Amino acid sequence: MLFNSYAFIFVFFPLVLAGFFLIGWRSARAAAGFLALASLFFYGWWSLEALPLLLGSICMNYWFGLQLTPQDGRTDRGRKRMLILALTVNLALLGVFKYADFFLGNVNEGLAEAGIAPLPLLHVALPIGISFYTFTQIAFLVDAWQGKVHERSFVHYVLFVTYFPHLIAGPVLHHAQMMPQFANPATYRVDTNKLALGLAIFSFGLAKKLLIADRMGEYADMVFHGVQGGTIPTLGSAWFGVLAYTLQIYFDFSGYSDMAVGIALCMGVNLPLNFASPYKSTSIIEFWRRWHISLSTFLRDYLYIPLGGNRKGEARRYLNLFLTMLLGGLWHGAAWTFVLWGALHGAYLTLNHLWVAKVRRHRPPSKWTLPLRWLVTFLCVMVAWVVFRADSMTTAMHIYKGMLGLNGVSMSAFSEFTIPYRKPEFFQTMFLGLFICLALPPTISLQRWVPMVPALAGRPRLSACVTVCTALVTVVLLGLSISRLGTYSPFLYFQF
Repeated sequence: MLFNSYAFIFVFFPLVLAGFFLIGWRSARAAAGFLALASLFFYGWWSLEALPLLLGSICMNYWFGLQLTPQDGRTDRGRKRMLILALTVNLALLGVFKYADFFLGNVNEGLAEAGIAPLPLLHVALPIGISFYTFTQIAFLVDAWQGKVHERSFVHYVLFVTYFPHLIAGPVLHHAQMMPQFANPATYRVDTNKLALGLAIFSFGLAKKLLIADRMGEYADMVFHGVQGGTIPTLGSAWFGVLAYTLQIYFDFSGYSDMAVGIALCMGVNLPLNFASPYKSTSIIEFWRRWHISLSTFLRDYLYIPLGGNRKGEARRYLNLFLTMLLGGLWHGAAWTFVLWGALHGAYLTLNHLWVAKVRRHRPPSKWTLPLRWLVTFLCVMVAWVVFRADSMTTAMHIYKGMLGLNGVSMSAFSEFTIPYRKPEFFQTMFLGLFICLALPPTISLQRWVPMVPALAGRPRLSACVTVCTALVTVVLLGLSISRLGTYSPFLYFQF
């Protein structure tokens, strides 16, 4: 069940919302249980065969969390052994389902060179959302071991892990952000301000996905699939194809995140910020403070800092930074293209930090260099997106050659592909996407209106103007988006 489907928008979400508040009026605990069951139904709709794995993971990690909590009679050494066991089991499950065939495939290449018969591949289907709910629970286990977990409700834990707005493609949740909200009785009461703003944010996210991301995806797919099939991209086609994917992945993923935030806000829950206009960044350091913020925070807190962070010397700091991004790339998928994407961003961040420390010496940058810094950052991000999108290193190399002009220069972009008659739509959508990315505030800034609503009570004209304008834009975007419903168009991050 996709957020951008008739079944979700007109059946599932309205029924869940109504049931949540009706039950919550009588019992907050019962409403939390209802929402947990609805979330499990949502997941089971996607993949019924993967539901037992999710339930088993929840029960196992809840038990581990109880055992890891500091108590009288439990030694630190024993709890540390339990933590190692818990992390090993979780990472082993993730490894088997996500990386086993990748590992075996690479081993088989070496065996083939040695003339040895290959090992059989497992061909295990990847359970949807396993990367997200595994990371969410790993953070919970580490915090339980550190004595930071105080919530003991099994119902709230199940809801924390399975909460359907985030379950399939994030954001990566932290128990400290979510558990207090689930324990707050006010969460289970209708808040009309949050409901209205939640619907507005959801509509903006839906429009990002259907009106921009999917249209850009047609051209990105045309170029990358064409190259995969043997078409050689020229200079213009390669650059425009990569730009199309650059816009597609941002509007697709940030659109999903906006929709998740909007859905949760309708139910009185605030999800963490996941995007903050990342393509406005003027450095790679800044980009990673704005892009997929929940994953960046997880990698910093549970990988970079445990590796030593910046506490063990400058050389170790840069090594830790590179390794963190390398593993962050591998988290996205079992392929060398994702490893290279992580390595590129690891190298980018290392060079950026070296530049700040050694050349700029931590002085603030000149405002006159801002356009150049933005351009260099944006181009670096685009270059890395090539391997992230490509199905193989061969495809990526052909795209890179095209971007360097080594495959020739055509006066007409996309002339070597099959749908040049749709170029006007491409350029219109491209310019609209760039304008939204670079000139407008992020959709999530609408949340700032929630605490301001009471302050507008004494200014009825301003309040009415804000309400009417937001409502009109929401209705228009929702209408345009609904007109494009009906085709199967999953979000890109569902595959991770």
